[in-house]
Amino acid sequence: APYPQWPYCRKRCSYCNFNTYVVPAVDEAAVRACLVREAQTLLRLSQVHSVTSVFFGGGTPSLASPHTVGAVLEAVAGAAHLPAGAEVTLEANPSSTSTSRLAGFRAAGVNRLSIGVQSLDDAELRLLGREHTAEEARKAVEEARGLFPGRTSIDLLFGLPGQSRDAWAQRLESALGLCDDHISLYQLTLERGTVLEAQVRKGALPTPPQDLLADMYQTARTVLVAAGFRHYEVSNFARKGAISTHNLSYWQADQYIGVGPGAHGRFVPRGEGGRSREARVQTLDPVAWMREVKSRGHGTRSQAVLSPLEQLEELLTLGLRTDEGITHERWGRFSPQLSLQDVFGAPGEARALQQQGWLVLDSGGLRCTWAGLAVLDSLLPDLLWQLQRV
Repeated sequence: APYPQWPYCRKRCSYCNFNTYVVPAVDEAAVRACLVREAQTLLRLSQVHSVTSVFFGGGTPSLASPHTVGAVLEAVAGAAHLPAGAEVTLEANPSSTSTSRLAGFRAAGVNRLSIGVQSLDDAELRLLGREHTAEEARKAVEEARGLFPGRTSIDLLFGLPGQSRDAWAQRLESALGLCDDHISLYQLTLERGTVLEAQVRKGALPTPPQDLLADMYQTARTVLVAAGFRHYEVSNFARKGAISTHNLSYWQADQYIGVGPGAHGRFVPRGEGGRSREARVQTLDPVAWMREVKSRGHGTRSQAVLSPLEQLEELLTLGLRTDEGITHERWGRFSPQLSLQDVFGAPGEARALQQQGWLVLDSGGLRCTWAGLAVLDSLLPDLLWQLQRV
């Protein structure tokens, strides 16, 4: 699953600490050529035969032209088999989604859209430093649904400073009236170095209490499940089977190839005679990244072979985020010697967590209960410790 990154934004949001750049002008032809070249290089290096999905992330990839998106997809199809039905997702901001632009992306091969709505309240959007208004967000989602029916996802943030549970419940109701068949909900995290974090640290804005955040999450789950959504991953809800194939493959620890400045990847570089999965990160700065791609075909800044234990740690951390959890078959692919039962069925932390109602280990595999999913971060250290001891 290739994951091309467009690192540019028109404005930095108050909560964002991603690898994004606001520049006066972008030489799009140069960036396009480098994205194409790096995608070709890394796909050849991985010797992947078939691609299940492509996800254009960022930054704000909807600021790139449909021509750029089309060129990257052609490169992917030229270096590996890209089946006709493969999921091709583009992340979009409501402020860069005119109907003609969206139609251009669809013509280029995009068949799923993920729109960063974040809130349907103008005061909250101003607090978040978003470029768009609630009305623009509504319009963008409606236009997107016309072009990508059943394949338009929206992102919402909760736990904003000063946000009440009632206000959050209202945002959810508004979102339900607007949304298609997929919603991603993210708790706002106050990252160091962001405008919002500084305001909260100085006491200019209140910190949302932990029990309120848990309450908001539970409210969202109750409301969405009642509306026919399957809570298939910690932050993701889908109905009518509109699950994100790309994200699911990531949580199931399939291989993925990060293309573009600061992109992350996990794959076996078979073209270099590699036999083990590597963790790769591309150069962060776009100018330096382009220089490297032009000189050697890719801008990989760091690559590290993942040990068998590190691979199992990743499988555990990612797999437990889903409602399916980790099946015996998937665990066996990474751990042929020690079964899930061998590692987590013995007396120890995992058994205690099962008895407390957070975790289930049965013929289906290892997974969290709904209660466990809500507190997954607090369960993982115990499980990782048990895995490391075995």
